[in-house]
Amino acid sequence: MPAAATMRVLVVDDQLTMRALVRSALQEIGFRDIIDAGDGEEGFAALIAKPAHLVISDFNMPKLDGLGFLRAVRAHQQSSKTAFIMLTGRADKELVQRAMQYGVNNYIMKPFSPAMLKEKIEQVFGALT
Repeated sequence: MPAAATMRVLVVDDQLTMRALVRSALQEIGFRDIIDAGDGEEGFAALIAKPAHLVISDFNMPKLDGLGFLRAVRAHQQSSKTAFIMLTGRADKELVQRAMQYGVNNYIMKPFSPAMLKEKIEQVFGALT
């Protein structure tokens, strides 16, 4: 049972408002070490500079979208085992299947609640304390 307060989370989304909503939900769940980035390129650089236990990333972003970011994370030895949850507003089976092929751990549809986010994180890590 990992303790949410001891885990570092990287939130990647091109919309500042969405990053703030995810941060707020994570804080409500008990996470304290939260960093964020505005796109996949920035997120990958942040992850390499300061490894995280969990990445929560939007799918639709400029420069490097969520799938490209996921592929980069999985291809890099230092980050390949990092838990990755895709956040998307698209209920697209093809997107989910491609994300699964690339090694996504879970996905969550927008809009979401803190309880839903906690459930998706616990499906990856087990019960949080």
